[in-house]
Amino acid sequence: MEEYYEYFLETLGPAMGRREVPLSSLNKYADKLPEQLLKQWSEYGWSGYAEGLFWTVNPAEYQEMIRSWLDDSGIPDSHFYNVVARSAFGELYLWHEHAGNWLELSAPYARFHATKPALGRHCFNDEIALFFATQDRESNDLEDLFEQALKTLGPLQPDEMYGFVPALALGGPGDLKHLQKVKTIEHLTFLSQLAPLTDWGFPDIDSL
Repeated sequence: MEEYYEYFLETLGPAMGRREVPLSSLNKYADKLPEQLLKQWSEYGWSGYAEGLFWTVNPAEYQEMIRSWLDDSGIPDSHFYNVVARSAFGELYLWHEHAGNWLELSAPYARFHATKPALGRHCFNDEIALFFATQDRESNDLEDLFEQALKTLGPLQPDEMYGFVPALALGGPGDLKHLQKVKTIEHLTFLSQLAPLTDWGFPDIDSL
C-alpha cells in the first residue's frame, strides 16, 4: 500500500485539513472496510489533497444521507455501501463492504456507476490500493472549474464543497458564476431530495 500511496501523493500533492481518526471509528469499521484503508486512516487521518480537490472522509457523516438516497433510487444493498472519499464538487466514492466493488456517485448530476465485485476478500486491499493509485486531478475536477473556483471562492474547509446554486436538478447553469462554497453534508442532503439516482450506463472496464 505504501508505494501506491506515495504515487497518490506525487499525483495529488501533500495532505491538508487533516482530521485525526479516533480509535472508535477504526473499531467501528474493522469488519466493514479493508485493513489497508483503516491503516491509511490511522497514519494519515481524513484529509484533503490537491488543494482540496479530493478528500478522504468519515463514512459515518454521510451514512444517513447516502442510504436514504440509494434506497429511494432502488439501488440494492444500500446499507453495505460506505462513502470513503469525495471530490470538491460532490463526486462520492462508495465501497461495498461485502462485494468489494465501488459505486461512484456524481451528486450534482444525480448519476452513478458501479464497478464489478472483487474476486474475493483477499483482493480487497489491492482494490483499495489501486483506487488511490489511479486518482488524478482531471477525474475529480468538474468541467475544469476547480482552479477557477479555488481562486474566486477560496480554499475549502474539511466540511465544505463547491456547489451549484441553484442546483443543476433545478435548472441551474453549471458554470463558475453559479458556484458557491457550501456545507458538504447539508448540500448533499438537499441534492438527494431533488432527484433519484440514475445509472450513467458506462460499461465496466473489466467487461470490455
